[in-house]
Amino acid sequence: MKQTFDELCSKEVVNICDGRKLGHIEDLCIELSDGRILSIIVPGRTKFFGLIRSEQELVIPYCKIVKFGTDVILVDIGPT
Repeated sequence: MKQTFDELCSKEVVNICDGRKLGHIEDLCIELSDGRILSIIVPGRTKFFGLIRSEQELVIPYCKIVKFGTDVILVDIGPT
């Protein structure tokens, strides 16, 4: 199933290992020769009651994506 970048960004990324919501996709790493997604990038953890976001992003390899659901993207990256 094909989806636009905007459609992917509207979905919450959830780690199935601990049920933690990781945020929404903010960028993709794509293989330009064939258009394959190599990894998804979500913002880093928030600090100070969610008011300050970490500078470090979380890069999740495509092989760690378990399922693209209608509202969420399930990933298995171990405990975070």
